[in-house]
Amino acid sequence: MRIDLPGSGPYTLRERTPWRVSATPATSRVAYAAAHVVADPLGDNTPGSPAAVDWDATLRFRHHLWSHGLRIADAMDTAQRNMGLDWAATRELIRRTAAEARTLGDPATLVSCGAGTDHAPDAADLDAITAAYAEQIETVQDAGAGVIVMASRQLARVAGGPGDYHRVYAKLFGLADRPVILHWLGEMFDPHLAGYWGSRDVAAATESFLELVHAHAAMVDGVKVSLLDEEHEVRLRAALPEGVRLYTGDDFNYPSLIAGGSHALLGIFDAIAPAAAAALRELDAAEAGDASARTRYEQILAPTVPLSRKIFETPTYHYKTGIVFLAWLNGHQDAFAMVNGAQSARSLPHLAEVFRLADQAGLLADPELAVRRMAALLAVNGR
Repeated sequence: MRIDLPGSGPYTLRERTPWRVSATPATSRVAYAAAHVVADPLGDNTPGSPAAVDWDATLRFRHHLWSHGLRIADAMDTAQRNMGLDWAATRELIRRTAAEARTLGDPATLVSCGAGTDHAPDAADLDAITAAYAEQIETVQDAGAGVIVMASRQLARVAGGPGDYHRVYAKLFGLADRPVILHWLGEMFDPHLAGYWGSRDVAAATESFLELVHAHAAMVDGVKVSLLDEEHEVRLRAALPEGVRLYTGDDFNYPSLIAGGSHALLGIFDAIAPAAAAALRELDAAEAGDASARTRYEQILAPTVPLSRKIFETPTYHYKTGIVFLAWLNGHQDAFAMVNGAQSARSLPHLAEVFRLADQAGLLADPELAVRRMAALLAVNGR
């Protein structure tokens, strides 16, 4: 099967090998896929409008992720928090995903949701920021999901130093009914978060962060770090208190980081769920003594890395476009549409390369459908 792609000309798709589907989760690592939302293609999702979501398709996609044994991190930056998914839609997403998880098991195990302060953009002091966090934490816990404490743009703007972060987070731990995941999102994902934890110097910020985690280790399930710095993550992982997981958010270096001991909470797992699940099963086998399984783990994930690096290339915060594009190519949604009109955030040559790399990684589930949809997109754009 062939298609003419911008930048590379005629391209012949590889032979497809079906992935094994198993809802049994990996045992050696805890793995979350940060999930996207499916926009209603007939809704008014123009920039600045309230998010119009296709709830049926959004929930079907979550079942797709669960069917591969992955947990779901919902209402995160992959779901376009701070980039089009308003609080009304976020609140509904949390409620619906947790309710759907309950049909399969314990929602607190199957899904964790982001709690932040984005519904209070004008919060001007620590008390207002704490109150905003408290409202969202209550929403997540009332739904029955686990809590991921997201980094706050408002706190980054107001905080005068590490002490302010510690004061706010100490109060949040007191509100949680079970250990939470802390999220350190780097400024490449959100420039408004520069200097989080009280310093623009990463070493100083890390010292502040570790002080907080050690002081409240009993209430920290793990820390999700998205700084795209492999060496920093390895050092941070070694410095965490016993029992606190490091969930890698490094969409560039995840194969080696997971193999080295990190757990996973990754946006790219939304797009590569079949490969990620297969690789994690091989890692289980490797750690159980299968001498050749580590090689199979590496062979499965190796071709996904160029795909991920393309999707997350600068400006990194537009990675959601590539994630949704692949969901559309693979038939998980009927339209290449996003809330806030974000489908326009990447160029046609970028998307064409995502198509090619997805095929190279064996991640086009139905090549004929993918080719038809890619050809239609090219035709709409005059190709």
